[in-house]
Amino acid sequence: MAELLVDFITSLDGYASAEGWPGWWGLEGPEYLAWLGESPEGDWPILMGATTYRLMSQFAAGGEEGADVLTDMPKVVFSSTLTEPLTWASTRLVDGDAVEAVRFMKTDDDLPGLRTIGSLTLCRTLLEAGLVDRFRVVMFPVITGRTGAERIYDGYPDVGLEMVDSRTFDGKIQLVEYVPTILTGPPGQ
Repeated sequence: MAELLVDFITSLDGYASAEGWPGWWGLEGPEYLAWLGESPEGDWPILMGATTYRLMSQFAAGGEEGADVLTDMPKVVFSSTLTEPLTWASTRLVDGDAVEAVRFMKTDDDLPGLRTIGSLTLCRTLLEAGLVDRFRVVMFPVITGRTGAERIYDGYPDVGLEMVDSRTFDGKIQLVEYVPTILTGPPGQ
């Protein structure tokens, strides 16, 4: 069964983006970009919603450093608002139920895994459905309290996280990976 990795890029205070700031808050470094291009999950299909698709395809079309890496990667977009043909290469549109589609995709023995990028609502829905195997957060060294947009964890259930990996890039960007467990109440009760 294919593994599903939820992959978030975040400010330290848990925002997915910030008004007026470039992608990666303009803080991406060469070590992080090299890892992104060589990531062992690089050949896994990327799952995303319409908002992330619009943003990331715009970054790629505009030549933003690092976003071009995603162009040739297989991508699946879950949306009822987008229509074919999609302009970003290697992208397939699914307009049906994302949970059922991902549940089916995970049974494909030819897929090494699936991963997300951004797509806060999609990720929350897949986590609540029990489909997420690993949760990776890359935190950039910035607090965007005044300009931050898209608080990542709003609306999430309580989730216990068992750390399975961590790494620092360029002396400033922190990656942490966890196995998630949805909690029915605070631990120890």
